[in-house]
Amino acid sequence: MRKMMLWAAAPLVLLTTAACQRVEETPAEAGTGMAEPSSRTLAAGLDADHDGFNALVESSGLAPVLEGVGPYTVFVPSDAALQGAGDLDDEAMSAQAAALLRAHIVPGSSTRDDILAALERESSGQVQMRTMADTLLTFTREGETVIVTAPDGSSGRLTGEETVASNGVIQPVDGLLVAAGEASTATAGG
Repeated sequence: MRKMMLWAAAPLVLLTTAACQRVEETPAEAGTGMAEPSSRTLAAGLDADHDGFNALVESSGLAPVLEGVGPYTVFVPSDAALQGAGDLDDEAMSAQAAALLRAHIVPGSSTRDDILAALERESSGQVQMRTMADTLLTFTREGETVIVTAPDGSSGRLTGEETVASNGVIQPVDGLLVAAGEASTATAGG
């Protein structure tokens, strides 16, 4: 039982530790500017439009991180996309929920304008950002749509209204940025 509790706490420690380190420059840090943040935190910005993600945050134990200093960019999958992840809002699944969340969080604040500006500057037509799960998300553009793709091929489009919070940015995305089985196997190895 104690080992299970340690595994459940490990993602919080890793996420907090990683936030203190500069992983790599995000488009916002590259000097493209940012919209004026609100006084609400990322956790408070996850409103009724993100019920499934809210439940995931609560069960993972990472709510205090999203209340903290940051900054983070959180790519929030739609409720429909989260249905493919299984029942991760159960307390017994907190380690798996935390693993899935880390795959959707990037250090730094990146607005949609920041991402678009970075894509414009890159001759390759793609920009990468490292997640708190230590994977690279690749951003490309199809017309006016920004597509984000995970290393396993999972992808989604940036959709809806972003929310600029006091400690980061919430970017809605219409897909899960990790294969449904990845979150549960990421922490099962012991």
